[in-house]
Amino acid sequence: MREELIKLLNAPERAARLAALKKLAAPRATDRDNVNGHIHTTYSFSPYSPSLAVYSALMNGLSLAGIMDHDSVAGAEEFIEAGKIAGVATTVGFECRCDMSGTPFDGKYFNNPDQASVAYFTMHGVPRANLAHAEEFLKPFRVKRNARNVKMVEKLNAAVKKYGIFLDYENDVAAASNSREGGGVTERHILCALALKLMEKAGRGLRLIDFLSDSFGIAVTGDNLKRLTDVQNAMYEYSLLNILKGELAGIFYIDAVGECPTVSEFIKLGGEIGAIPAYAYLGDVAGSVTGDKRDQKFEDGYLDEYVKYLSERGFRALTFMPARNTVRQLTRVIALCEKYDLFQISGEDINSPFQPFVCEAMKKPEYRHLVDSAWALVGHEKAENGMFSAKMIERFPVLTDRIKYFAELGES
Repeated sequence: MREELIKLLNAPERAARLAALKKLAAPRATDRDNVNGHIHTTYSFSPYSPSLAVYSALMNGLSLAGIMDHDSVAGAEEFIEAGKIAGVATTVGFECRCDMSGTPFDGKYFNNPDQASVAYFTMHGVPRANLAHAEEFLKPFRVKRNARNVKMVEKLNAAVKKYGIFLDYENDVAAASNSREGGGVTERHILCALALKLMEKAGRGLRLIDFLSDSFGIAVTGDNLKRLTDVQNAMYEYSLLNILKGELAGIFYIDAVGECPTVSEFIKLGGEIGAIPAYAYLGDVAGSVTGDKRDQKFEDGYLDEYVKYLSERGFRALTFMPARNTVRQLTRVIALCEKYDLFQISGEDINSPFQPFVCEAMKKPEYRHLVDSAWALVGHEKAENGMFSAKMIERFPVLTDRIKYFAELGES
């Protein structure tokens, strides 16, 4: 039954997905405090169409869900409509990498394990009326990224040719995305295509595990070992993808050059579309919660100076994920946000079937304020004057008062 639901809500056409949701989304009790504003859909990389993402949010008791795709807002209209059908409040954003070259932090690793001097930023609270403007900004960067994607597939093919494996960019990678409808194509699409080719080559279970060890020197352990040993695993390719992302991305990755906006361009866009630009804190990784990142040092070593710099450049917010970091890390992050009067946003990054929609860490007292932040984003998108407009800052000069006002507006 679950597979049939997924098939209906992941149908190729948007109209069919929404029609299926109308039949399936029966009224259901939701918890006002159960929110998640960082859900990827098939318009970046995810097993969830916008309709399936909202349905999954509903079935997990979420009262609020936010779409957050890479370099794309193409799924936003469907996500908003799906929210209306399901009775789930929605908020819209997108994720984008910015070029940090020429800044005081040039050459450092931020929240991007693949490349120095490139950082992921998020844009939150994009009003529906301004989605076309956001798309106009993002489209040229997607075009440039796709040209690099082609080159990365060529580089990957050269590395795996000796194993009798070949990936066709159009048929194996692009075709598995929503790029023809304005969606983004990411490194995960390439790795997923490779995962499927490896499964064709070595099947599932011990034979595949041995192939990974013998050919690439990958030792599969822990939860990953359990998932790859289970040949009945319905999401087997995602289990394999997690391993490949942590172990093999380096064999084909090509640095992104000329396809990332500058920090200034990103901030300027936020003002033009009435949205809230934010930095997405990752922090040093030791034992990846999602199993797709190596242990690595990121921004913790220079965080104080970096947050000060972001505030001075005009960033209004910082987003972080309570389930991904230690209490010590987030205590420091929250203190810096308070010091520089930055809006604190949270959302647990979902792009895999293994990630829970409900963030249990959000129930802890020290993170309860993040629920109000999520509702404030909904209110911000509804309002004629947004949270950081001159008019609203004059009316509510204290950020916490402004958040309370917009949260109440969002809930109404």
